[in-house]
Amino acid sequence: MIRKATITFALLSLFAAPAATQDFPLASPEEVGLSSERLQRIDDVFGSYAEEGRTGGVVGMVLRHGKLAYTGAWGMRDVAAGDPAEADDIYRIFSMTKPITSVAVMMLYEEGRFFLTDPVGQYLPELANLPVALLSEATSPDDIPTERARRQMTIQDLLRHTSGLTYGSFSNSVVDQLYGRNRVGGQPTLADMVTEMGKIPLMYQPGTAWHYSLSTDVLGRLVEVISGQSFDEFLRERIFEPLGMDDTGFYVPASKLDRFARSYGHRGAERTLTLGDTMRFTRPPTNLSGGGGLVSTAHDYSRFAQMLLNGGELDGAQILSRKTIELMTMDHLPEGVPTEFLSPGWGFGLGFTVKNEAGTDGMPGSVGNFYWFGVQGTSFWVDPEEDLIGIFMIQIRPNRDVTFRQQFKRLVYQAVIE
Repeated sequence: MIRKATITFALLSLFAAPAATQDFPLASPEEVGLSSERLQRIDDVFGSYAEEGRTGGVVGMVLRHGKLAYTGAWGMRDVAAGDPAEADDIYRIFSMTKPITSVAVMMLYEEGRFFLTDPVGQYLPELANLPVALLSEATSPDDIPTERARRQMTIQDLLRHTSGLTYGSFSNSVVDQLYGRNRVGGQPTLADMVTEMGKIPLMYQPGTAWHYSLSTDVLGRLVEVISGQSFDEFLRERIFEPLGMDDTGFYVPASKLDRFARSYGHRGAERTLTLGDTMRFTRPPTNLSGGGGLVSTAHDYSRFAQMLLNGGELDGAQILSRKTIELMTMDHLPEGVPTEFLSPGWGFGLGFTVKNEAGTDGMPGSVGNFYWFGVQGTSFWVDPEEDLIGIFMIQIRPNRDVTFRQQFKRLVYQAVIE
């Protein structure tokens, strides 16, 4: 039996709470307007997924009104070893790194170090005056006609993914092919990445489209240049330590490897579970990816999310001001710009997507809800209207089954009774 019981206030009153949950006030679901009976459906669904062999280890956490109301853990952290998932397991959060990087940038913004409308090239000269590819006229990565950029990419463009940069892996454009050939995202350091990026034309005119890209990795380099600290040092000193995010970083130290969830994939029509990467994130990297380089726990990320919901403060640590959080969580996309894979009714703020219209994507959640996710299935959301946070951790790559994170969110909202 690999299903694990839901942790609620009733259970925690009988058994000692895991260390990773003790700093949040505990509440029974009913105390915060949730139904214990309905929350049990989460355990039933994800327990069955684990028993069917569709997942490895999975952790879900729900906070409401600043209190921890639900934690569930299902499946196996290591299937081959028969090692059950635990609430304090460490996960590769990949693109859930982006909101953290964006907060770091906005901390420097609050210190008066730059304006959001400043050209990126003012701080990273390698990215100044980049030409723009004429994709329709390009015949190969070696023959890319270009035109002059109508304006420079700005720091705001990096934060909202309208910079003209790309990832090198999400499409097969000639610009993406050059990113891959030059190993832009695989350079030894952030400085090397920016240097290589500066040799390649932009994929589109800045500000004219939302295109997922290495923009947030560039922001990591921006933090280094402006702060004078390495990116990992800045995050540790300015965000992780003040918020008590003790298990969040760019790798898992040897002393914590027993809590590091294995990465899995699906193979074939039957989606057989297969072991994925086992080596990455087990030693300090030299490229401190602000777009996808962190590992974390449900507990740690819930503290980050609660800080956002509180208007920039948690347990006396004032990370950002309330007005800056308001600025980050409004839609910054110009009207009418193409939004690639964003769901209908969603725009993009400064670091995460923001819900502008209820019901258009067929999922629950209030207008003003903001969230993001990682390529291995992890996700979080913050719903200010409902004073509700959801954290979901899983490790499946390639993650073609978005059902997991959507299912968790749907099952949380169906448990809201007041």
